[in-house]
Amino acid sequence: MTEPPIRTDYRLSDNLLATAGQVFLTGVQALVRLPLMQRALDARRGLGTAGFVSGYRGSPLGALDQALWKAGKLLTRNGIRFLPAVNEELAATAVLGTQRVESDPARTADAVFAFWYGKGPGLDRAGDALKHGNAYGSSPSGGVLVVAGDDHGCVSSSMPHQSDLAFQTWSMPIVSPASVAEILEFGLYGWALSRFSGAWVGLTALSEVVESGSTVDLDEVNRHVAAWRDGEALGALSGYAPPAGGLHFRWPDPPSAAIEERLAHKLVAVRAFARVNGIDREVIASPRASLGVVTCGKAHYDLMEVFRRLELPPEALAAAGVRLYKVGLSFPVEATRLADFARGLKEILVVEEKAPVVERQLREVLCHAPDRPLILGKHDAEGRPLVSAIGELRPSRLIEIVAAWLARHHPELDRRAHAVDFTVPELLSNAADAVKRVPYFCSGCPHNSSTRVPEGSQAQPGIGCHYMASWMERSTAGMIQMGGEGVDWVGHAPFTRVPHIFQNLGDGTYYHSGYLAIRQAVAAGANVTYKILYNDAVAMTGGQPIDGKISVDAIARQVEAEGARRVAVLSDDIGKYRDLRAGFPAGTTFDDRAALDRVQRELREIPGVTVLIYEQTCAAEKRRRRKKGELATPAKRVFINQAVCEGCGDCAVQSNCLSVLPVETELGRKRRIDQSSCNLDYSCVGGFCPSFVNVVGACPRKPLARLARPGALDEALARLPRPAPHRWTGPYDLLVAGVGGTGVITIGSVLAMAAHLEHKHSSV
Repeated sequence: MTEPPIRTDYRLSDNLLATAGQVFLTGVQALVRLPLMQRALDARRGLGTAGFVSGYRGSPLGALDQALWKAGKLLTRNGIRFLPAVNEELAATAVLGTQRVESDPARTADAVFAFWYGKGPGLDRAGDALKHGNAYGSSPSGGVLVVAGDDHGCVSSSMPHQSDLAFQTWSMPIVSPASVAEILEFGLYGWALSRFSGAWVGLTALSEVVESGSTVDLDEVNRHVAAWRDGEALGALSGYAPPAGGLHFRWPDPPSAAIEERLAHKLVAVRAFARVNGIDREVIASPRASLGVVTCGKAHYDLMEVFRRLELPPEALAAAGVRLYKVGLSFPVEATRLADFARGLKEILVVEEKAPVVERQLREVLCHAPDRPLILGKHDAEGRPLVSAIGELRPSRLIEIVAAWLARHHPELDRRAHAVDFTVPELLSNAADAVKRVPYFCSGCPHNSSTRVPEGSQAQPGIGCHYMASWMERSTAGMIQMGGEGVDWVGHAPFTRVPHIFQNLGDGTYYHSGYLAIRQAVAAGANVTYKILYNDAVAMTGGQPIDGKISVDAIARQVEAEGARRVAVLSDDIGKYRDLRAGFPAGTTFDDRAALDRVQRELREIPGVTVLIYEQTCAAEKRRRRKKGELATPAKRVFINQAVCEGCGDCAVQSNCLSVLPVETELGRKRRIDQSSCNLDYSCVGGFCPSFVNVVGACPRKPLARLARPGALDEALARLPRPAPHRWTGPYDLLVAGVGGTGVITIGSVLAMAAHLEHKHSSV
């Protein structure tokens, strides 16, 4: 049998438009594809629905808005509106409004299905709006999905985060996808469940799932979706009938105990829906089993990898009497299937990330069973810690637990000698987790200069790249939630002899909610200077534009209206404000960034709240714009004459720039400028040094200039010998090592796509 030909005309949009077969998708692309699939499903059913997406960026969903923008024309053609909201709370409120459409006589669509997205802490911020939205309900042909980006390992957050417990508090059902394919299936399931029950449905988007990419079998997803029952058929199969008055969106909904009653009824409806339409899977069936394992979300594939390393195929486990059950609806769990799974078992091990969400519910389901099995999870039978609730799970953290548990009951399943993890104790210790590359400002980053404070002063960071000043000997320390910048000082100031602090505040955070912190500081009469770092992009999450109109003069007028005692503007190009000063409050001062120390010394002596707006475009964003031709590249390049350089390092001190590199010579350590990473900020020349040379009108020579001739690259590649095909029977793992900016993500994406185009299942 011959394989299908390898495609050479592959386009990324194919991932979003394909209706069958296999596609390669990242988790973020799956979320973009979701509303397109729902719209197509509704159209086939004769429903003229529209879609609505709103939220606020933050890892692991930091690039979702960019992906939605890229697909903007496709979304618009399919009646799907994307609103990048000012903050998470307002996004949730906008989503709430979409559910009113179905009962609006002047509506332009039959109904609106919607999804909210946000980082886990953003879910907390939006809690009141989401809680009200779930209580008011979804519309019968609309539905709401609440996508929470959870960073269980605190890789890119102020603290580890899990959204499941908040969802439970709001009586909001939860689906927990373990793969990119399940993001599609569980997302569609969430909307169907929301329409039936009137509840908003939470979807946990863990960083290791949503930031991955893999081959997705659309045919399998479509088969699962086509099997779901709804409406009268579902009611007949489940025996469920909604209460009088229904459970769906109502407006207005006056405060009363009836709201709480409806929330309880919604969970009853969720359980009825799940009894008929299950997304749980019995992965390993064994009729005469005595042991069972229950998994949920990403932890399922961690466990499957443990079995692979122990060389225990599903057939061997089933023969030994071990069952495996994968939970998809993690709250409320579907009790009838779980009870059937547990029947006859003596012991169940629950493997899930962080809090025992499924484990607690499993205990409730089985507490009255006549032959109740022993349930292990976060603790063993003696109450000792077992499956950790701290950090992220991974195969190396599970393998010893699972191997010992199996060996205790079935000595013939003791395969620890087959696993390298047991022969190298360091792999089990996870000691390497403590070894992390410390992040730093980019070359030419405005914060290299803006985060300095005068001698004797203290500064606090907020949410944003400027937080990195905390480890740069800049008298900067602290951390606060987004929008709370400086308000902790309001409570601290009355009880300290420190008279004043500087508070860093990014322009994106200012627009999101930070201006309220300034309002509070003014109301409290605090002595604080807010340093608003205007860099023209939300740099930390990928350089997105701020979600609305904002400018230096608008910020200056707003903070002056709020009660700021003085406003100062600094810039790396202060001349551009010469003809714009009439748009600023009276008394605003304008200085070059070189005057930062003097201006800060003046501001710290003024009682009350003062504001310094430091304007300089993000260096990474400048680089992007120059590559696109949207910003002119300066003609000047700076070099260091090493024959003159004395190696004092003052250029590095002045610029704090990663492009100023040490170089060892026969005469000792000198300095040089790495032209490939230099972003042409020129702050390195701020010191007193005669070794700098300015070259005007010349471009650095590119190493691959010899391949610039048309067709030269193709010829060079053609001369390379073709590698011998690698044949294997199991998974093939490849680790690409490196740091950000060196092409690690690109290499992974290229290899995974290449495997996909060769009709192999791949993931990255």
